[in-house]
Amino acid sequence: MSKSVKLRKGLDIRLVGEAEKVSSVSVMPKSISIKPTDFHQMIPKMVVKEGDAVKAGTILFHDKYNPSINYASTASGKVKSIVRGAKRRILEVLIETDGQQTFEVRSSMKLAELSNDQVKEAMLSSGLWPFLRQRPLDVVANPSNEPKAIFVSAFDSSPLAPDFNYVLHGKNDEFQAGLAALSKLTSGTVHLTMNGKTNSDETFKSATGVQLNSISGKHPAGNVGTQIHHIDPINKGEFVWTVNAQDVALIGRFFLTGKFDMRRTIALTGSEIKTPQYTEALIGANVSDILNDQITSENVRVISGNVLTGEKIEQDGYLSFYHNQITVIPEGDQLKFVATKGWMSPGFDKFSNSRTFPTWILPKSKKFRLDTNTNGEERAFVVTGELEKVFPFDILPMQLVKAAVTDDIDGMENLGIYEVAPEDFALCEYVCTSKINIQDKIRQGLDLIASECM
Repeated sequence: MSKSVKLRKGLDIRLVGEAEKVSSVSVMPKSISIKPTDFHQMIPKMVVKEGDAVKAGTILFHDKYNPSINYASTASGKVKSIVRGAKRRILEVLIETDGQQTFEVRSSMKLAELSNDQVKEAMLSSGLWPFLRQRPLDVVANPSNEPKAIFVSAFDSSPLAPDFNYVLHGKNDEFQAGLAALSKLTSGTVHLTMNGKTNSDETFKSATGVQLNSISGKHPAGNVGTQIHHIDPINKGEFVWTVNAQDVALIGRFFLTGKFDMRRTIALTGSEIKTPQYTEALIGANVSDILNDQITSENVRVISGNVLTGEKIEQDGYLSFYHNQITVIPEGDQLKFVATKGWMSPGFDKFSNSRTFPTWILPKSKKFRLDTNTNGEERAFVVTGELEKVFPFDILPMQLVKAAVTDDIDGMENLGIYEVAPEDFALCEYVCTSKINIQDKIRQGLDLIASECM
């Protein structure tokens, strides 16, 4: 039975630089990077070595402690280097592309004729499995766990996020095939949750074999954690798997064509982008060609992902495995005169969740050019009630963060650590008066739970 949820808490950060619904011609990257660091707690065991020739779909490494989970190259070429860090930890595998994009040969499969175990084996062996993430812990799903449900969010509400209605328009067959594959992985329900404030694309409205839900409200309405909490909450001992909507289509593409074709439509966004728009890119692609002649100023920060949860990269860096956008905003390392740009300024160009600045009276259509300056440094916790205003869970966010900071396992369990992921606290981190890196604290808490309680 479908559910409709309306949130009362949250915050929409209105930034300049939303992508126009125009797609540019994709360019084959000169290199790609598959980074084990994108997969939390995963320790890679290499299958290839430097100089080896690979195709799109060739297995590069697998999980040392769960060898059935494979990670594949998204492009054809040769292994340029295996970059290692401290204690020889593998940081990334660089592939120099050949510009041709040849694929590992696999025959297309008729999902209706495949058993549940055959679908699981196909996804594990092909390198598709890492698209499945597991709650609790927010890590790559453990194939030995039985999920009570699988959640797919049909929209992203984060700042400047890509519009999935545009991205997946006309990809009904691929998306439906992906949903059919997911339904084979659970005896429970596959939930597809749409934005209750806008009209969803026919790709989502015509989906079959799933429970269609709607959720409306400010960010984080599009976060799958918010949807799980309000539609089918997680209890201790239960597991829920989640998949990004665009990745559902990639899974379906594999089963329809037999090709490990990892082309995503990504949004190029931010106030420092000349022409914010959409473009096609391989997972792990070098972003230098995408950003070519697009950045309008020098002192900028390039982010793989959105401004709340994304990863800082260089202008010749690489798109992370789970990200659907690139954001470029001003770097906030410039000194600001206290009376004109600092805390004594009128603040007509500043955005705030509280009514500190007069911009709260401006129309909601007003958008802001914000930089990365946090306007302060970390300090002792100040109880202001700001976290509770933007956290739409029936959970006490301040108390849970304190429990995570103090390694209080019983406190974390009682306060709902099994339901949350770091991204669910991104807004809390943004509005935190104490400038605490709350997402890092929640991740530390989840890691402790993983080692002591799972």
